[in-house]
Order: sequence, then C-alpha cells, then structure tokens
Amino acid sequence: MHNQLPKGVPLRQVSLSVRYGVSRIPIRDALLTLKAEGWLVPNGKAGVMIPVLNWKEAEDLYLMRAELECLLLDKAFDFINEYHLLEARGYLSELNRKDVSLVRCGELNWYFHMALYQAADRPTLQTIVRKLNTQAARYLGFQYGPLGYRKSSQDEHEEILQLIIEKDRTAALNCLRQHIKTAGVLLTNYLKS
Repeated sequence: MHNQLPKGVPLRQVSLSVRYGVSRIPIRDALLTLKAEGWLVPNGKAGVMIPVLNWKEAEDLYLMRAELECLLLDKAFDFINEYHLLEARGYLSELNRKDVSLVRCGELNWYFHMALYQAADRPTLQTIVRKLNTQAARYLGFQYGPLGYRKSSQDEHEEILQLIIEKDRTAALNCLRQHIKTAGVLLTNYLKS
C-alpha cells in the first residue's frame, strides 16, 4: 500500500527477513497470509509477488460486487434490525477518523457492508462477497487516498443506512449499486490512465 516493495518482482524470504530483522518463519507465515488475502500473487514454483494493479481486474471486481452485494442486501433487507444498524454506524464513525490508515479504511468499508449483509444469513453468498471484497481491498486504498473519494463514499454509506431505516428497498438497492459502480468506474479510469 505504501509502495515500499516493488510490484511485479518476486519477493524473497531471505531478503525480507534481513530487511525486517526477523527469521524466515514469520516472513513465510506473513507471505502465506498476504497471498490468501489477495495482496500477493504466485510467482514461479513457490514464490510470490505484489501484483501490478490492473484496470480489468478492478473493473471485474466492481462489476461482480455490484451484482452480488445488491443480491445479498436484498436478501438481508427485511431482517436488518437496530443491532445491524448500530454496528454499521460504529464502522462509519471509525472511518470518519482522520488517523485511519488506508488499509484500515478498506477493512472498515467491508465491515460496514458486512454489518448489513449478515442479516441475510446466506453463508455461501456471504463468503463469495467477502472474498471479492478481500481482493478489492488493495484497490480501495486508491479510492480513499489519491482519488479523494472518501467523503463521497461516506455520504453514500449514510444514504444507504437512511434508506434502510425508511424501508425503501428499491432506493437502497439502487444507491448501493451506484455506490459500488461510481467508485469502480473512478478507479478503473484512474488505472487506465
């Protein structure tokens, strides 16, 4: 996220262990975790590297998210209660803090959405959507950072919550779809340029 390691170049456990002053075991474990979360991709037989951000991947992710997250919100809509709304508001409050890292912003963005979607009680769909959001997390830093989309995103989150409170399913689903697509198009265009 901070461009301290090169993209598209194999990461070597030995050099990382020297760089960070730790043994290879925690480096290996960290690399496995980062690979599982989509931050690293395979390179060669056993290596990994930081992927070059790709506009087609970013576009595919937002297109899939827009459809599946709207489906999940639709399934959850009638079951969202005060507990879910309070949990979602808590994540929005933390997202509004100025000292939140870009990585943490991506996590909190997902937690906000998950707080609403959990009411659907659809574990398979929720797992797929969570994986898409994990893959998209490395792109969210751009939306909150260089693209300056943080305030717009927060305003849209508030609007989604208000529409849920007002029980306006159609408007809430439309707002969610537009929220994901607007951010996705903004990012895709940025990566294309």
